Amino acid sequence: MLWTIFVILLVLWLIGIVSARTLGGFIHILLVIALVLLIVNLVQGRAV
Repeated sequence: MLWTIFVILLVLWLIGIVSARTLGGFIHILLVIALVLLIVNLVQGRAV
């Protein structure tokens, strides 16, 4: 599930690069959230 969210947020971020004037800041915040989720997922996967 986290990978799905990560991919969706990554795609939205890439779209945000194209339309940086309108949604750029919001999409970059989503990218940061996606990266945090990815790191949490990796840490949890290794801890188990």
